[in-house]
Amino acid sequence: MKRAILSDIHGNLEALEASLADARSQGVEEFYCLGDIVGYGPNPRECVDLVRPFAQTILGNHDSAALFDPEGFSAGAEKAIYWTRAQVEVPQGDSRQEIDSCLARMRFLCKLPRALREGNVLYVHGSARNPLNEYVFPEDVHCKPKYVKIFQAIQRLCFQGHTHVPGVFTQRGQFTRSSELQGPYRFHGDGKWMVNVGSVGQPRDGDPRACYVIFDGESVVYRRVEYDREKTIAKIYAIAEIDRAQGDRLREGH
Repeated sequence: MKRAILSDIHGNLEALEASLADARSQGVEEFYCLGDIVGYGPNPRECVDLVRPFAQTILGNHDSAALFDPEGFSAGAEKAIYWTRAQVEVPQGDSRQEIDSCLARMRFLCKLPRALREGNVLYVHGSARNPLNEYVFPEDVHCKPKYVKIFQAIQRLCFQGHTHVPGVFTQRGQFTRSSELQGPYRFHGDGKWMVNVGSVGQPRDGDPRACYVIFDGESVVYRRVEYDREKTIAKIYAIAEIDRAQGDRLREGH
């Protein structure tokens, strides 16, 4: 079975729709999300609605912040998450259907787990050690104490997001960026790996295309997907509570 693993959608409806269409064109039968469905972007409600039918979804720090108080957020991220919270928790009309939809979104977000383990495969938003908030950056391969402790929490394979920088970490202290891979990355032998699946809605590796992976149980393939960035950017510009910089960064992938 082919499984698409997405993360860090951040309210970017155009990127999410394009990624889902691409995954289905590749024969994907199942979808997992590693969190941050909302935050920064202009369509939190619509993105939650598209993710709700997924087989599994993990809680992200922006999803948590939309439910509770944001911690450690920049001023711009905090302003955007308060706007996002209002969009998600307040019905947009008085109809029974809109009220029920609003309640369904809130129930969905409130029930999201911080981590999911299936056999020797772990799914988190941040890291195996701190599923919600810990960042694992490529340069952390040089921070042995942190690196070792994180890998101690992994049985074989861990999928994560949070940094928006896609690539594969090995237990031996190597990081391979997704842009360096020419095809599938295969998991051979008795090692351990962390796979950052990148970001659908706000890439930060210099490539503005949406990013996700397809996992078949033995390997991953990174997919980069074009979408109508200018449409998303125009929506962001029209919302006073979201800094224009959140739209600008979509053009460069930073």
